[in-house]
Amino acid sequence: MQIHNLKRKTKNRKTEVVGRGGKRGKTCGKGQKGQNSRAGRKKRPEMRERLKKLPKLRGYMFKGYGDTVCPVNLGQITEAFPQGGNVNPVLIVKAGLAEIYKGKNPIVKILGTGEITKKITVSNCQVSASAKAKIEKAGGTVK
Repeated sequence: MQIHNLKRKTKNRKTEVVGRGGKRGKTCGKGQKGQNSRAGRKKRPEMRERLKKLPKLRGYMFKGYGDTVCPVNLGQITEAFPQGGNVNPVLIVKAGLAEIYKGKNPIVKILGTGEITKKITVSNCQVSASAKAKIEKAGGTVK
């Protein structure tokens, strides 16, 4: 082997040719004239342009704050439980006054709209002040 038979392990990097020849000369691959060939081109994608114009709402990600409370009026309880007795979220769901929420019994709040004449015992429910007064006036209790 002689010195003129040796070959390099890696080839020389070719320097970029400017001007008409080379890879990125003259227009640098941007074509000719127009907004796209200018420096600092700021063209937003068309799809993004449409999305930006849509009304901004909370969307499907927003779950809300805390648990939802299911309101039930005293008038509805009088119709659903005509003979009185115990009233709790399980019985309220069975009577059809509320629906199961996320696989569990809902948080029920009893409001004071309507009249009650029978004696009822309310347990595991939130009760407004006016409803509590009416229930106790009819001889019932709130636990």
